Amino acid sequence: MVPLSFAGHEMVPLAAGALWWPARRALLVADLHFEKASWFARFGQMLPPYDSLQTLSDLDALITATGAQTLWCLGDSFHDADGPGRLGAKALELLTTLQSRVDWVWITGNHDLKADGLGHVRPEIEVDGIVLRHEAEPDSARPEISGHFHPKIRVQGRGRMVSRRCFVMSARKLILPAFGALTGGLAADHPAILNAAGRPATALVPTKDRLLRFPLAA
Repeated sequence: MVPLSFAGHEMVPLAAGALWWPARRALLVADLHFEKASWFARFGQMLPPYDSLQTLSDLDALITATGAQTLWCLGDSFHDADGPGRLGAKALELLTTLQSRVDWVWITGNHDLKADGLGHVRPEIEVDGIVLRHEAEPDSARPEISGHFHPKIRVQGRGRMVSRRCFVMSARKLILPAFGALTGGLAADHPAILNAAGRPATALVPTKDRLLRFPLAA
């Protein structure tokens, strides 16, 4: 794991798509989109109904590996407002277990505006001078960590182009990739992302022992 400095704090972007904040013993993830497959199924597009359980299993592995005591979910944790009611028994059991192991904070997004009945739910919070919210506010001067855009970047790997989820960082913004097992992505250099992050911005792709940096805009 390779750390970086953001707003005066050491952070570690993880290859799994989460951000580790060592001083806080905290994991930050964005855009889990639980129950996206079941949402599509309601409209006749049948997808394997295992996305929520897979995403929770991935979270379980990260919590175990890092020893995290806090988990901040930066919005769109569910694909829609009715998603919590569609969680399968195994997914709900694992979610309950994980919530008993960490201080789990849900920050609401544009897909899950309420997230009622899930525990500690906030529209945004400020931690050590950094605002944690779902979507970056371009005009805000305060440092922010957010999600929403699902940034990805195409990079050369082993003789071919591959698409990798990435973090996008500027002087005051750090945008996380989507963590969910069933999520698409937006090109990291898309104007919507650059307008939100501000310029100059850099795409960050963590690997096992390196943190690759790709300048996006001057």
